[in-house]
Amino acid sequence: MKTSITLSEEIIAAIDRLTRKGGSRSETIERLLKQSFTAEARRARDRKDLQIINDNAETLNEEAEDVLTY
Repeated sequence: MKTSITLSEEIIAAIDRLTRKGGSRSETIERLLKQSFTAEARRARDRKDLQIINDNAETLNEEAEDVLTY
């Protein structure tokens, strides 16, 4: 699928610096977007995991204190 977008000269220059020898801007943009999407999914999972830990922190701390008394 093809699409057209308009990017600033600054962004084009950055893409050109990141483009691998023999590669294309399109390949570079796709690679960078995939990396960004993967990183965002990881951050979302981390936020969810942290929320689960925080929601259960009191119980987990009580269990830890109980274990330490032995």
